[in-house]
Amino acid sequence: MADLSIKQKKEWAQQLYCDGSNTQKAIADKIGVSEKTLSKWVNEEKWEKLRKSLLISKQEQLANMYDQLSEINEAIRKKPQGERYANSKEADIMAKITASIEQLEEETNITDVFEVGKRFITFLQNHDFEKSKEVVDLYDAFIKHCLKAS
Repeated sequence: MADLSIKQKKEWAQQLYCDGSNTQKAIADKIGVSEKTLSKWVNEEKWEKLRKSLLISKQEQLANMYDQLSEINEAIRKKPQGERYANSKEADIMAKITASIEQLEEETNITDVFEVGKRFITFLQNHDFEKSKEVVDLYDAFIKHCLKAS
């Protein structure tokens, strides 16, 4: 773990914490930091709030944003003829929502990589538990590699 920067360790710890399947002690051991350091990160970075927000899937977030855009467009369509355009506030909100949609649709981040790996390991545990232990170690090494590359 010494070859990972503090930022990389923190990012990996955040992923493990938000996953919810590890104790803080297990995360601290895996990442190579003290439990006190991990607890400090959890509190300062508000990881508990983040963990809860991640319960809403990427697809649900996208659907909500598309619904918001639709409502703004519907409000514009209801305006009198000749005034059916976005005012500056509406245009600003639409631009921000559109940018968020683009970012969510195009982004494959470490969270996505982590989530797919977690699902695969769960699948493997049901088929070959011993093999899954091997894969967990390899997957941890893969996550570490991804963090170093970012």
